[in-house]
Amino acid sequence: MKVRNAPKGTAALFAAMVGFLLLASGTTVVTVPVSAAKSSKMSTPIITCGTASKVSIQITLTAGTTGAPAGFSLQWMTLADFVANGSVWLSSEDSKLCHASFSGNAASSRYNLGAGESVTVEVGDFLFDNGTSASCQSPLACGTIYVFRAFAHANSTYNRSDFTPTLQCSTLPCEDTNHNCTYTQGYWKTHGPIPTGNNINEWPVTSLQLGTVTYTDLELQSIFDRPAQGNGLISLAHQLIAARLNIANGADGSAITATLAAADALIGGLIIPPVGVGSLPASATSSLTNTLNNYNNGLIGPGHCQ
Repeated sequence: MKVRNAPKGTAALFAAMVGFLLLASGTTVVTVPVSAAKSSKMSTPIITCGTASKVSIQITLTAGTTGAPAGFSLQWMTLADFVANGSVWLSSEDSKLCHASFSGNAASSRYNLGAGESVTVEVGDFLFDNGTSASCQSPLACGTIYVFRAFAHANSTYNRSDFTPTLQCSTLPCEDTNHNCTYTQGYWKTHGPIPTGNNINEWPVTSLQLGTVTYTDLELQSIFDRPAQGNGLISLAHQLIAARLNIANGADGSAITATLAAADALIGGLIIPPVGVGSLPASATSSLTNTLNNYNNGLIGPGHCQ
C-alpha cells in the first residue's frame, strides 16, 4: 500500500516511514491532505486626496472587490525626496519614509473594510484610534507636495495586495493673513509654548478652561503631547483645545456652540492626563471629537486657514 497525499521533502520521508511502520503492525493509515498555500492576493485598493490644511492631508482609501478586512498600510514621503531617489520609493528603513498601519483586526476598528467601502485618515493629524500605529506622528510641512501609496493587509485567505499607484497631494501654502479661519490641533500643538522646529508660539491665550478645570498653557501643551491610546478624554481634549484656540484667535465658533457646551459638560471635573488621571471611553466622546475635528479642519464653521 502507498501513503497518499504526503507532503514533499523531509516531512514526506518521515510520514512515509511512520506509515510503513503502522502498516507493518496492521494499523490502518489515514492520510490528510496538506492545506494549499494562499495563492490569491487582496484586491488593490484605491487612494485619493481629500481636504488639506497647512499641516495635514486627508487620504481616503477605498477597498477593492475582496475588501480589506484586515486593514491596510499607508506610506508617504515628500515629492522632493521621491524625485531625489530617482522617482523610486525609499526603503522601509529610511527615516525619510513614513508609514502607518491601520489594523482591521483591532477591537471596534473602523478599518475592517468590505468590498467598495471607504475610510478617511488624516496624515499629519492622526486620531490614533483602535488599530492605528505610525512611524511619523509630526504634522506635515506647509506648502509641500507629498507622495502616498497603500496596500491591503493579508488575512487567512488572501496574501497582501499590491501597492496602489503613487498619489501626489499637497498641504496648503504657508502664508495666511485671515484670522476668521481655523487650524488643526496638529498646528496648535507645534506652535505652542514649546514650539517644534523653527515654529514660534502663536497661541493667543496662556490658559484655557476644559470642563470645570482651568489649565495653564504649559499644561495644555503637555496634554497635546500625550497620545490618546484609547482614552477618549484625551482625544476630545486635543480637539477641544484646538477649537478654543481657534476661537480665541478670531475664528467664528457659532457652528460649534452646542458642541463646546456638551464637551465641557461631559468632561466636568475630570483632570486630563498627564496633568491628572481622568479617563472616558472613546465611545462616549467620539461624536463630539469628530465634530470638533471637522470644525478645526474647516469642514464646518468659517473654513480652514488658507
